[in-house]
Amino acid sequence: MEIAFNSSIETLDKELAWLNSVISYRFAEYFKHPEQTPFPEAPNLEDDQSYYAAAIRNLNITDTSRLLILIALAPHLRPAIFDMFFTKNEQFDRVFAEFGGLKGEKHSGFVPTGETAAFIIAGDNLERRFELQRSFDESHVLYRENILSLGFTNAYEPMWGGELIISQEFLTHLTLNEPYNPRFSPNFPAHHLVTKLEWGDAIYDASVLTEIEHIRSWILHQDAILKDQNLSKYLKSGYRVLFYGPPGTGKSMTAALLGKSHGLDVYRVDLSSVVSKFIGETEKNLAKLFDIAENKNWILFFDEADALFSKRVSSQSSNDMFANQQVAYLLQRIEDYNGVVILASNFKDNIDDAFLRRFQSIILFPKPTANIRQELWKKYFAPFDTTGVDFESIAAEYEITGGSILNVLRYCSIVSSQRGDSKVHDSDILKGIKKEFLKEGITL
Repeated sequence: MEIAFNSSIETLDKELAWLNSVISYRFAEYFKHPEQTPFPEAPNLEDDQSYYAAAIRNLNITDTSRLLILIALAPHLRPAIFDMFFTKNEQFDRVFAEFGGLKGEKHSGFVPTGETAAFIIAGDNLERRFELQRSFDESHVLYRENILSLGFTNAYEPMWGGELIISQEFLTHLTLNEPYNPRFSPNFPAHHLVTKLEWGDAIYDASVLTEIEHIRSWILHQDAILKDQNLSKYLKSGYRVLFYGPPGTGKSMTAALLGKSHGLDVYRVDLSSVVSKFIGETEKNLAKLFDIAENKNWILFFDEADALFSKRVSSQSSNDMFANQQVAYLLQRIEDYNGVVILASNFKDNIDDAFLRRFQSIILFPKPTANIRQELWKKYFAPFDTTGVDFESIAAEYEITGGSILNVLRYCSIVSSQRGDSKVHDSDILKGIKKEFLKEGITL
């Protein structure tokens, strides 16, 4: 849901004061102080125009969920609120188990967990505690809108031991009053993929172009298609595609163009850099990406798909079983994703057949034919004076991809600049081609 950005500073001051009073109330109740007062009422946000207040109203967030958000926000905005949670149980010379909480590696303050939230919001009321658990369901608005989540715990530990995590997206909206543009990090293993090219700059084989048009048509018409009740019973939202073919044939460029032409952000994930040998780390790396991307209609482009989806020899080894778990996890998130997902591989035969059935389109990006190569040479070198260059012969003689032609263009641009003119000679292009072939171990 789109919500206008207006500063939330004054509103958050009032909200954090409310949280502080709720914590004081709960401590007074817990330690049986006689001067107990009624549970503090939440500030009225009805006429508040800040981003925070608008989000609370428009998303129909309850006071319970509102307190959860504030508990997760407080370490970032006012960490001293939780200092009283360092109170020790003198009988056992340790912190109170009911308080939950973690000590950060670099943060010296108290990091609230689900247990902390349960104590503040529910006290010893089991019914309210059970109701609070629903706030961490995938169907809950806090999860759907990527506002808040509960950290991972070991399988044998209570779920409430996980830390409360406010999303970087929501935190950015509140503190910087601007949209969130995630950057590559261990917690967000993807790069924003952009291009300066337009569709007119791309030259495709006719069969490839037909398949691309199918994807574009789905992007344009999916809402109308899924509004048809008879169709929505059978069709899932989202569109899953496999691009395969040699490097430099336009797979990444096409993903970027699909996003650019339809006003959609494209994020590229190199699966070979995400897959971890440590149990659970791959799921964590990918979970954060999908959590952020959910409901944003991003195009997710997974490069080097072989890293997870390659054919495997049947084995009962722990490594193979764990790898299959990672694949199953990623497949499920891909199938549940409501936008376009593109996987890219150099070789289709490397991909397990069971996975291929999950895709709506499987598109081969072949090396360009001589005719297409000639068009690419002429298009890319149009800014230069190429009088006397025989592009027809060059295209016929040298099998080279579009990506390699661009590398030759860069080489010739440098050579031309060194000469101080805008002229490109046959010899310049041939030297550039030779450099490309040497990368592949081919000698002219």
